[in-house]
Amino acid sequence: MRPVIPIGTEYFAKLRENNYYFVDKTTFLSEFFRGHADVTLITRPRRFGKTLLMSMTQQFLDIEDATEHRKLFEGLQIMEDPVAMKEQGTRPVIFLTMKNMEWDNWEGMQKNIASELSHLYSQFKYLLQDEMDAGDRTAFESIYAGTAPLATMGKALLLLCRCLEAHYGRKAVLLIDEYDAPIQWAWSHEYYKEAIGFFRSLYSSALKSNDALDFAILTGVLRIAKESIFSGLNNLKVSTVSRGGFADACGYTKEEVTKLARDLGCEDKLAEVADWYDGYDFQGTEIYNPWSVNNYFSEHCTAEAYWVDTSSNDIIQTMLAQADEARWEELQSLMTGGTVMVRIREGVIYDEIGKNAGDIYTMLLQTGYLKAVGSVRVGGGERMYELAIPNREIRMLFQTELFDRVDRSYGEVSFYKMGLAIQQGNAGEFQKIFQGILLRAVSSHDTADAESFYHGLMLGCVLYYEKDYRVVSNRESGYGRFDLAMFPKNAALPGILMEFKAVGSEGALEQAVDAALQQIDEKAYVTELEAAGVHEIWRYGVAFCKKHVLIKKG
Repeated sequence: MRPVIPIGTEYFAKLRENNYYFVDKTTFLSEFFRGHADVTLITRPRRFGKTLLMSMTQQFLDIEDATEHRKLFEGLQIMEDPVAMKEQGTRPVIFLTMKNMEWDNWEGMQKNIASELSHLYSQFKYLLQDEMDAGDRTAFESIYAGTAPLATMGKALLLLCRCLEAHYGRKAVLLIDEYDAPIQWAWSHEYYKEAIGFFRSLYSSALKSNDALDFAILTGVLRIAKESIFSGLNNLKVSTVSRGGFADACGYTKEEVTKLARDLGCEDKLAEVADWYDGYDFQGTEIYNPWSVNNYFSEHCTAEAYWVDTSSNDIIQTMLAQADEARWEELQSLMTGGTVMVRIREGVIYDEIGKNAGDIYTMLLQTGYLKAVGSVRVGGGERMYELAIPNREIRMLFQTELFDRVDRSYGEVSFYKMGLAIQQGNAGEFQKIFQGILLRAVSSHDTADAESFYHGLMLGCVLYYEKDYRVVSNRESGYGRFDLAMFPKNAALPGILMEFKAVGSEGALEQAVDAALQQIDEKAYVTELEAAGVHEIWRYGVAFCKKHVLIKKG
């Protein structure tokens, strides 16, 4: 019988009890119990298995129903580790997930926090039968009822740790899943300053000077700077995609994907899986996107970009809107197979987002859109990282999620017609369709950065035709650098050259487009296409003014 591949099943007990296929990640527990900090933060991209990892850890450690929970681990690697197994079922565990705290304003967020903490406390309502200080009892009851004031909720995790230690005589373990999700959401919806004060209180009170805490594990996508939220927390170990251990705790290794394919009788699909979903490098370990791999096999080996639209990218979108011409050229190079060499600042300071243009690469690396392919030390010992797009799926997402100014809802037919017009040398039809894109998907604010913006927009459009063309941007050819070229993969298709100009008034469009065509000829941009054996080459001059475009063919 073919194993059932879990899609969206994030809770360990449900997965094991229903006999779903499980890629064994219990080696994380073995690594953890051979040396861990008081507080461990693990940051990985979305949908890489963080919640499942935390749920597994909860089921392993929880002192309640320890015998029943032990059965869930039968047949897994952890059972062969006597050191780690001594820890099984030995501690009270608090497991709080923050991933669903998404509200458009701070008032709504506060109500959601109260609801989540009330639900958490309901799991431990038996503690109310214990002797308790009058003040603690009042606070416990108000949090449980969902009526506690914000200041009381800010100490909710600390209070619960103390109550659990008093009840069991054992210090508590705190697991916080997606710790940064509400903070990202608050920043995106412009109430960060109100929210950060509360979450600093909630986390710091539980993680600093908490005598009732044994240890804590947090997961998230971004590492928020200690100064923002963990100030004074000295014993904090951080595991990122670049450093810090637990390299294979989230995501699938090559060996795990090979075993999965073998168990499903799909070993002949391994090359396709690697092309689409492999390519990540977590601390030197080759990693596949687990969400996409599971969907691929669940959908009978259908290769698609499954990772699209699985969470918000507001921060990245904000940074892209602020990108200067140099950043756009680098991003365009990435989209066409190139790399960039950048400095990575792993600690995100929300108040400074947008002040450093290079921070976009830190975000793209931590959120899974880029991978590190190498690094070098420069003056002063600072390390520079060489980044690239990891696989075909992410390259597609660059064209859709990150460059969604090009509204794909404009229609598959319209993009097909535009590609046909470009191939046929029909500048009028090309202009008509692209004008529709500008009117539909672009704001006047977007066009403030002039030519670099239009260049990126056009590149995002023509990459739609990568089945028939190899698209190259900003490449040396002849006596200069062309803006964009399309090298045909089929000898029957023409080559394409485009040169872009941006002007301040509609009256200057005609002159600008003629200058673009003249530049193509004078700089001999056709040289590279001719050297590639392309005999028929269409030359397009493209001039922009805000939401207007004029296109001519030379």
